[in-house]
Amino acid sequence: MKISDRLGSIPMSGIRKMFDLAGPDSINLGLGEPDLDPPKEAVEGMNDAASRGLNKYGPTAGIPELRKGVAEWFSRYGDLTGDNIMITPSGSSALLEATQAFIDPGDEVLVPSPGFVIYYPHTKLAGGNPVEYKLTEGDFLPDMEDMKKLITKRTKMIVVNSPSNPTGGVLDEKTYKALLDIAEDRDLMILSDEVYDAYIYEGKHFSFMNRLDRAVVVNGFSKMMAVTGWRMGVICSNKEIMNDLIKMQYHVCASPNMPAQYGILNALPAMESYLENARKIFRARRDLISKRINEIDGMSMTPPKGSFYAFPSYDLKMSSEDLAGELAKNGLICTPGSSFGKYGEGHLRFSYAADERKINAGMDILADTMGKLRSG
Repeated sequence: MKISDRLGSIPMSGIRKMFDLAGPDSINLGLGEPDLDPPKEAVEGMNDAASRGLNKYGPTAGIPELRKGVAEWFSRYGDLTGDNIMITPSGSSALLEATQAFIDPGDEVLVPSPGFVIYYPHTKLAGGNPVEYKLTEGDFLPDMEDMKKLITKRTKMIVVNSPSNPTGGVLDEKTYKALLDIAEDRDLMILSDEVYDAYIYEGKHFSFMNRLDRAVVVNGFSKMMAVTGWRMGVICSNKEIMNDLIKMQYHVCASPNMPAQYGILNALPAMESYLENARKIFRARRDLISKRINEIDGMSMTPPKGSFYAFPSYDLKMSSEDLAGELAKNGLICTPGSSFGKYGEGHLRFSYAADERKINAGMDILADTMGKLRSG
């Protein structure tokens, strides 16, 4: 049997490739999975719901109480109600559903480069044509002049990610307004991935939730609450298109995880204090990994302002996949920058969602490997 050309045109994620080269005792700085415990209220709420028999199908858009609670949580960004919110089985599925709902064959979608690995494939799976726009070096903001050159009559959507995976870049107000200006002038839709909004260490988050006339916004709980295995996300849109998104979700999963929804709902009142502590932990780790990387000859990076990823450049004349492969053989798992688009080449991505011991051990391997490659 032959798979579809759409699926066949998409390579396996580069995030996963390095695991096959590494030994069982390797230091894993490859996956963006927080090592923190979830809020105890989340686990208690989920267990209680399951014990009470709330294990059946639920509403396709999520239970009304959680839709309302999530709207209140994100009301810091815009005037939202439960009707603007749909609970999804992960942020990744929310992004897929939005792309499937709005992209027709032949439509062009502007995706960030370097950018998260699913934006390009999601566009292809919808029959669209992904077009990579550059991010500026250092602060990793959308290069607005490059973006303007790429817009054609077939362009329909701009994908934006802030805080960014893989770069840690955070939109500033000037760039945020410039993106909205382009969207309005050219009648384009913005698909904004904001799943790391809880983890900003400098500046503030500029959300598109206050511009649902132009944007559909995706967020989630996996990173926020350290419950990646629960696969719980959120999509936020204006009320006019929400029914279409709900229809799309029905054909994907019928309804999201019922017990986990009650877990999220039970944890929301405690989230401010939980995230305040989590940010302190990740900020310290960011400072540590930034210092260690910048001490290594041939490597350079600006400390990221958000998320929990470092995306340094290096000066070796070898591909990022080859360099990541060498590191994997030496016991350090990271992700080659080329996995995140053509403008990611010459970089590596390290996750500092791991503890300080692992970060230090990983940076020791990085320093040793870089030293040998530079001298050899």
